[in-house]
Amino acid sequence: MLPQWLLDRLATETAGFATVGSRMKLVIDLSRLNVGQGTGGPFGAAVFDAGNGTLIAAGVNRVVPLNNSTAHAEMLAIAAAQQKLGCFDLGAKGMPDCELVTSCEPCAMCFGAIPWSGIRRVVCGATAADAQRIGFDEGPRHPDWVAELEKRGIHVQTGVCRDAAARVLNDYQSAQGVIYNGRVA
Repeated sequence: MLPQWLLDRLATETAGFATVGSRMKLVIDLSRLNVGQGTGGPFGAAVFDAGNGTLIAAGVNRVVPLNNSTAHAEMLAIAAAQQKLGCFDLGAKGMPDCELVTSCEPCAMCFGAIPWSGIRRVVCGATAADAQRIGFDEGPRHPDWVAELEKRGIHVQTGVCRDAAARVLNDYQSAQGVIYNGRVA
């Protein structure tokens, strides 16, 4: 499901990502490369071990090339992390402290997947409003989504490198990238 350029990049990523900023810089770079390589939309995500900054898995948006509305960057990163770690519950005993870093706040679908995945921390770049401003429909997400995740023991940090993340979205719109949304009645 992941494009070859991403698999090649991940095979060479050996450095740790000690700071939240360095982790976000990686996912923003992946979102930009995904558009530049013509392999999907302007979103990137990765799962890290929050304790030591080790990259566990990454994903990029592949909705259009895969004809799969669920192929969001967060969903692919979570699935890849679960496969790599051999466990559907990333919060299970013995698992690293898994942190999802995503270039944009989660849509309704990805928001719903986060508690089910076992992720313990979520770090976001651009806002849902940034994505909606260029035409993406982020769906009916809980209005106080951060508090809802926090109630479940999932720490959330938003606005990390927001300008750089939003720039990828704006560049995608300027290049007339495909804005894909489900049809509403």
